[in-house]
Amino acid sequence: MAEEQKESFIRAGYDQNSFAYLLKRIFWRLIAPLPDKLYIQLKFWSIKGEWPDVDHPKTFSEKVQYRKLHDRNPLYGKLVDKLAVKDYVTEKVGAEHVIPTYWAGTSLSEIDWSKIPLPAVIKPNHASGLGEFLYTPEDVERLKRNDPVSQWLAIDHASYNREWAYSQVERKVVIEKMLNKDGGIPWDYRCFVFGGKLSYIIIDTRTDDQGYSATYSRDWERLPFYDPDYYPPYPHEIPRPKLFDLMVTLSEALGRDLDFVRVDLFDTGENLYVGELTLYPGGGFEAFEPPEYDRLIGDLWPITDRRG
Repeated sequence: MAEEQKESFIRAGYDQNSFAYLLKRIFWRLIAPLPDKLYIQLKFWSIKGEWPDVDHPKTFSEKVQYRKLHDRNPLYGKLVDKLAVKDYVTEKVGAEHVIPTYWAGTSLSEIDWSKIPLPAVIKPNHASGLGEFLYTPEDVERLKRNDPVSQWLAIDHASYNREWAYSQVERKVVIEKMLNKDGGIPWDYRCFVFGGKLSYIIIDTRTDDQGYSATYSRDWERLPFYDPDYYPPYPHEIPRPKLFDLMVTLSEALGRDLDFVRVDLFDTGENLYVGELTLYPGGGFEAFEPPEYDRLIGDLWPITDRRG
């Protein structure tokens, strides 16, 4: 079960019950014993249908693989840790942009639920796409009955996606305040920052229980590329957020010392909160439509040679 959950992280948009996806999972397990470089190249080929140049990368996808193989910045372990990164965010942009933490640990039995205000969110600190919303005491009881903690803690990005930074994380489960906007979950603004400058933002939206995605430039102009394996493009224009200038300021301050980082922000309408900092978006396996944007975005990344 834990292995299936681990692999489901690789591409959020996959139909994970499809025969093609099942074949890929079998292939990934077969190649798991291989050294990092060959494993990454074969996995890249199985997902994207082309062989990556991981030594002299040009596309965005290749540069993510290069970072996985060669970039051992000691700061990275802190950045990918959803708990430890809160100190980094506080230092760079202020505690007011940090989602309040109610508890962190490794066992639900350690929690004094009388001290956890609801609604809240529980999630692992070292993985994306997992977690549960806790609105009522009944949700808490259901969580305890179906306790997912051991499965969450078994997830190992450093192994199955060869994302080195996660090998530096002490795995825990975190309970945070649930953010709210207009009675629902705030939209997620994924800010892509290259060399300390915001380039574009991917906005994840939800309308009538359907997820959508839209990409906008730093000047708030709609951009034509998207990931066809993720949410479909949002069919309407999205108004420039009221807090857009703050969004630029925060994302660039958090990315100032990095050649690339994705800063995920939640907009409550009154404030912006940092959800996470992402160093390896989609493991570097995300699709681009039109495909030439993989190279165009890659050109924005001022990567330096870190091979020892």
